[in-house]
Parts: sequence; structure tokens; C-alpha cells
Amino acid sequence: MQFQRTAISTALALGVAMAGAPCSYAASPVEIKIGFAAPLTGGQAHYGADFRSGVQLAIEDMNGTNPVIGGKPVHFVLDAQDDQADPRTGTTVAQKLVDDGVVAVLGHYNSGTSIPAAPIYAKAGTPEIAMATSPTYTRLGLPTTFRLLTSDTQLGGVLGDYAVKGLKFKRIAIIDDRTAYGQGVAEEFAKAAKAAGATVVDEEYTSDKAVDFRAILTRIKAVNPDAVFYGGADTQAAPMLKQMRTLAIKSVLIGPDMLQSDNLIKVAGEASEGTLAASEGSPLAQMPGGKAFGEHYAKRFNQPVELYAPYAYDGTMAVFNAMKKADSTDPHVFLAALKATNMKGVTTSELAYDQYGDLKYGGVTVYKVVNGAWKPLQTVGTK
Repeated sequence: MQFQRTAISTALALGVAMAGAPCSYAASPVEIKIGFAAPLTGGQAHYGADFRSGVQLAIEDMNGTNPVIGGKPVHFVLDAQDDQADPRTGTTVAQKLVDDGVVAVLGHYNSGTSIPAAPIYAKAGTPEIAMATSPTYTRLGLPTTFRLLTSDTQLGGVLGDYAVKGLKFKRIAIIDDRTAYGQGVAEEFAKAAKAAGATVVDEEYTSDKAVDFRAILTRIKAVNPDAVFYGGADTQAAPMLKQMRTLAIKSVLIGPDMLQSDNLIKVAGEASEGTLAASEGSPLAQMPGGKAFGEHYAKRFNQPVELYAPYAYDGTMAVFNAMKKADSTDPHVFLAALKATNMKGVTTSELAYDQYGDLKYGGVTVYKVVNGAWKPLQTVGTK
């Protein structure tokens, strides 16, 4: 018994001594999940890969600062999901990310996936910072929707106005792929073109899976437009352009967001010469932090920036800044700080959101294919 009492006393004394001694090791960081959703397979996989790289780089840069939030060291990890650019898959992915416990989601890429996913994130109180450009996305009346890019209202509007006033096109045919994005941007383009004095001589529809456009192009050829606007992605625009030239349609093809990886130029070849496109924001070289970001990105991924990565980086950093300001990784706590974001980013000297979650200073640049390369013609609305 004496031995047992002595052992117990010794153990208690040792415990008290250890409790009073300074800790010789740092507390392990708390793992915080950042969600991501975009097409990582299929025809739009190159969009999703570019988007994901920007998010990944921001996470790595933030982790490199050894962040402490709420008095605890934290380590951010990426939970990336492939929504396949499909609305049904998008909602499944959204629920999975919520169930995984992500504190914010960078995504989705498409308006058609971002819009149906938004109520799922809102119910969980999880901020969704999407690449989606449909005006509907941030007009759902949800407190958790934010946008990484200029909306279609400005994108289509600027391009429609410029096509008429700047390029003097008067007779315009319009095609859209019936997606939320394609239809939305086509409607805004048509509205602006008509307001500037143009006549829409034909409106045709296709899908984001189509490869043969000869039937609708034949109808368009009959009305002899100055230009053809396509609301959709370069995946369809490139073969559409080749078929236009095969049918001897000389009209200029105009479209938004056809700059990724120079895909349209690679596929359409010489047929792409003179093609016009508009893209959100400024060319990388004109962004406030573009040069440094381009070098940083190339060193990390061993390839140049395509298009979306700088916006993804800024949006992810806005989330991190909101957490630091609120001193919390709980989205219910840092959401207010995210809404109040006002920071200098790679893409703009003042990244800020309006009451809907739209960018206050998005900007649009119009490009033209000249000698086999995209040449910027005009940038408006940036800061």
C-alpha cells in the first residue's frame, strides 16, 4: 500500500509540474476546407482547370503566412469537385461540399450550375463565390451569392454597343446555346445593339453539345448579316466559325469569353481572323498586379495564365481577408466582413461588392483576332 501511495503521489507531482511548464511544441493547425466546383472533365475542362489553379495558388499563399484565426493556427485545404457543367450534377456536388463542412465555395463556373446550387449553399450559410455571369444568379435574394466576374448585363451590353457604335455593324444575326449563360448574354447583346441602332435580322438556337450548325447557318446566310453573335462557349464557336467559312458566310463572328487557351484560334485556324470577343476585366498585362501574378503563376504551374485564374485568386483572398477581419472561420460570422470587402487585388485596385454580391468595378475588354492572336481593342469599367 505504501508503494501505491508513493507512486500516486509521484504521478500527481509530475502532472502538476508538467502543467506548469511551458509547452515545448506548437499546437497543430486546425484544418479548414475551402470548396471548389467547376467542370473538370468534358469540353469545358480547360475552364475549370484554370479556375482551380487560381484558387489553389491563393490557398498555398495564405498557408505560407502561417495564419492564426480565432486564436488558433489554421491550415486551408482544397475540396475540389467536378460538376461536369451539368445542373443536376451541380446540385449533387453542392450538397456534398456542404456535407463535407466547407466554409466557403469558389464556384461554380457556369451560370446553369451556380443558380440551382445557390439555395443549397444559402441554407447552410456557406458563401458561394461564382464565376457565373448570369444576372439571375445574384438576384435570387440570397445573402450568400457573390460574383468573381462582370455580369452578362455589362458584358453583353458593352459588346452590343461597341459592335454598332465602334464597328458600325447594322444588321446582326444572333445564335445562343440555350444555357442560362448563353441565352442571358445574347439577350443583353441584342438589347444593347438595338438601342444603338442595329437591326437583329435573325435569331437562332442550338445547344452546348452541338457540333453541326449548317442548318441554322444556311438560314443566316440568306439574310446576309454584317455580323453573327454567338452566346455560348468556344467549344461550339470554333467549329461554328469553320462551318461559316465553308458556307462562304463572310459575316464577322462575335462572342463573349472565347479567349481561353486560344482554343478558337487553334481549332478554326485562318477562319478565326477578324473574330471579335469580349471578356470580363482587363488583359493580364493591364491588371494592377498582373505582371507579378503572371510570374508567380508560371513558376508554380509551369505554364502561363489563361484567363480566369487571377479572378479566382482574388475571390479566394477576399474570403481569407474576411475571416481575418472577423477573426473567425465560421461563415455565419465572417459573411458580413465578406460583404464589406474593399481590398486591392491582382485584377483591380479596388475589389468590392455591391448589395447583390456583384462586383462594383468589373470591367469589360473587347478583343479581335489579328494575325492569329487576340488583340485588345478597348477596356471599359475597370478601376
